[in-house]
Amino acid sequence: MAVRGGAWELPGSREPPRRAGFVELLFDVVLVFAFNRLTDRLYGQLDWQGFYSALVLTMALWWLWYRMAWTTNRYDPTRPMVQVMVVVTMFGALLLAAALPAAFRDRAVVFATVYVAVEVLRHLWLVLFGGDGYQRLVSVRIVFWACLSAVPWLAGIFTDRPTRLVLWSLAVLIDYAGGLLDFPTPRLGRAGLRGQPIAEEHLTDRYRQVLIIAFGENILTSGIQFSPYGFERERTAALVVSFVLTVLLWQIYYYRAGELLPLAIARSRSPAYVGDLASYAHLIMVIGVAVTGVGDKLIISHPAGGTQLSWVVVIFGGPALFLVGRAMLDYAAFSRISWSRPIGIAVLAVLAPATVVLPPLLVATVATLAVAGVAASNAISWRMFPRETAPPSGLPPER
Repeated sequence: MAVRGGAWELPGSREPPRRAGFVELLFDVVLVFAFNRLTDRLYGQLDWQGFYSALVLTMALWWLWYRMAWTTNRYDPTRPMVQVMVVVTMFGALLLAAALPAAFRDRAVVFATVYVAVEVLRHLWLVLFGGDGYQRLVSVRIVFWACLSAVPWLAGIFTDRPTRLVLWSLAVLIDYAGGLLDFPTPRLGRAGLRGQPIAEEHLTDRYRQVLIIAFGENILTSGIQFSPYGFERERTAALVVSFVLTVLLWQIYYYRAGELLPLAIARSRSPAYVGDLASYAHLIMVIGVAVTGVGDKLIISHPAGGTQLSWVVVIFGGPALFLVGRAMLDYAAFSRISWSRPIGIAVLAVLAPATVVLPPLLVATVATLAVAGVAASNAISWRMFPRETAPPSGLPPER
């Protein structure tokens, strides 16, 4: 029997998507370019304004990707109308990525107008062609919130840079507030998305894919940064350290909540709630990986010499952010957090100030050793105390 709101109920659908479709994987390729532009932007402005502005842009891009992942989870991604929507959104994301380096300067009009157009028009597309009346009303609610956030997005075009940052921060908050509150809309109420069934294999496949892209971007960036220098001893050592750190973060992710997440979602009383919680965990991990990539560029470019405080913040902050997201993923899968996560974050926080006197390569080496300790603890604890998935029993909000 079809379940209302499930992807398999819609006209032309055969069954819920089990794996990411080819068009979705093609969409993810654009993220490689976007992550590259983001790391370049942050690398060129290592101050608090640079960090914060990069965060706002990252959250905007994530929201675009995240809503697309959930849309293709609700609809059959092999349908032509869905594929057209994905391809058009992909082109919009490509334009956004190209505008990223100067998004708060002379490319503000491109970034804001393309973002608003993509967000509003793709959900209007679903209103026109997206299944039964119930599903179309869900899309109407999302369009309402996209129009709300469009006001500060577009207003920011006509202001100076500090005001633009404030307005675009407000726009991002509106986008995320709509999702967190389940898109409440006058006369229509909440969308009820957290009470809907989801295709857990498809959704977790999308999360894994975007994190793999983030890891891959780090390796790509490190290789590009290293290549012009040849095989100088210190820079070769920096490349080794950056590669080992990326592999360690990958190991911490996949062992084992990353593997067991589909089962945790399937076992939950509210699968969409756990899937939503996991999405924010992946957002924080992706930001952590991106910041780590900036640290990789720094140590390859400047392996020796003095270390600036902002460099230490990047080199230690990236892995620490990743562990914060990984702790959230623990909670989503097991309703508890492994002690290695907060201990690892505390160790990184304690070691960071002491490494300012060291050259950048040694700073990164210390951070990598701390992460290696977390990875080893992770593997040992799982072998000694294997756990079953026990997702939190979050219930969907009342409609």
